[in-house]
Amino acid sequence: MGTSYIPFPPWAVFFCYLPLWVYWVHQPSPKKVFLSGWVTQFVLSLIGFNWVAYTALEFGHIPIPLNFAVLLLFAALAHLHIPIAGLIWAYLHKLFRLPLAVSVALLPALFSLGEMFFPMIFDWHLGYTWLWAGWPAFHFADIIGFVGLSAITLLVNASFLWAWLKGQNHQAVAWSLGTVAFVLSLQGAGWLYQQRVVIPTQALSTDSLEVAIVQANIGNQEKQYAKKGWGFRDHILKSYIQLTDKALNEAHQRGLQIDFAVWPETAFPELMIPDQPPSSRAHQLSRYLDGQQLNLVTGAYSRKSPDAGVTNALISLDSQGQIRPPIYHKTVLLAFGEYLPGANWLPLLKKYLPQVADFDRGQGPMLIEIGPHQAGAQICYEGLFPSFSRQLALQGAQFIVNVTNDSWFGTWQEPYQHLYMTLARAIEVRRPLIRSTNTGISTVFLADGTLLETSPLHEEWWGLYTVPFNKNPSQTLFSRGGIYTPLIFWMLWLIGLILISLRTTHLPMTESHHR
Repeated sequence: MGTSYIPFPPWAVFFCYLPLWVYWVHQPSPKKVFLSGWVTQFVLSLIGFNWVAYTALEFGHIPIPLNFAVLLLFAALAHLHIPIAGLIWAYLHKLFRLPLAVSVALLPALFSLGEMFFPMIFDWHLGYTWLWAGWPAFHFADIIGFVGLSAITLLVNASFLWAWLKGQNHQAVAWSLGTVAFVLSLQGAGWLYQQRVVIPTQALSTDSLEVAIVQANIGNQEKQYAKKGWGFRDHILKSYIQLTDKALNEAHQRGLQIDFAVWPETAFPELMIPDQPPSSRAHQLSRYLDGQQLNLVTGAYSRKSPDAGVTNALISLDSQGQIRPPIYHKTVLLAFGEYLPGANWLPLLKKYLPQVADFDRGQGPMLIEIGPHQAGAQICYEGLFPSFSRQLALQGAQFIVNVTNDSWFGTWQEPYQHLYMTLARAIEVRRPLIRSTNTGISTVFLADGTLLETSPLHEEWWGLYTVPFNKNPSQTLFSRGGIYTPLIFWMLWLIGLILISLRTTHLPMTESHHR
């Protein structure tokens, strides 16, 4: 599992659960099931999420041995839905003496429900690998979501499990070949769906935007010092303005009129509050935008009210350099990065962990105005949650603007995982997604699934993009139903398994049963 998840090639996603489940079928003891499931999720987390150790060093500045202790603690708890689902399965198997077919069919249902409802800091599942691999069936996510694609992945794993348990015979081979044929047919159906439905639908009533994305590659120490007012603020603002100038000069040479530029999360290095006297740097930025007649969307620090706490905000400024309300204040905060869990009950924690930020929360998903357009505002971590982007789509977002700072996570795994989990939201709601990051990966992902140029990691960079979008976009089935589509499927699946189990239990005993 660990070596099949992003950024590895997804070589084993359709059979990676097979060894674990085979062991469970032969050793259905709840204790053994839970222990083996826990070891599985522990090793999976070490392989797939070892960037946690780097983040602990970069963010917490703690000694190197403690970085690995943090990673081990994360791996011990990160994906407990695996052993918990196994424990439930083992008790149901033992309590009701389930037939083998029912027992096998129960596994993907419990695992999928665990993925849907178990609280995870980094909301991992194998559905995202479909997009990472470029398998055409990822387009069905606008119907069932990527959690639905993960459910299909689990069903395929269960199908191969059934073939394995049948042993080395023609029936097992036929079942395996049928499963492979199903997966290939699904990819073909996804390609047809894109060509016959997705692309023609996106071509209707399409307008376009010219967007400049700026990535200034500001180091963590610079950002921390700027946040605390210890320096670097002039340097940071100057870097963004200079890169924006380069983008505008290139646009002028191409004869393009830029609709707006996007700077990443907390790019503007100090507070920006409406109806408050602007700081000298805010005034400098306003003069620059007015001189260029440029609309800007930027991450910054703000407050919901003059006496409220500081927020991580996304702010739209018009071509005269004035704040265009409303300001979006980040709602879904990252634990240990933007707030300290339990600090409200134990304020002493803040004293011992002063490096952890203490942001106020926003009031939920909302749109911001960029010129005449309605954009869905999304900051960093919020791109991992389907329900958040669904609300933006239902409110009428024409496109999504995601600003991110992944500078804490290195260049190995997390930037790619975070990127594709964020891009998945664009497919689920069929809205273009414009992503500006501090250190990469910045890009634009179109509503038809086309990934445009991606930025390099940890380099200064800017890019110009033409972004087609619908002024009056329709709602996808997933936008309307969310996880309820796969949830209803699993409820019906479980009801069917119960009925089959009851029928099997009440069958008259055969001679073999008597013997």
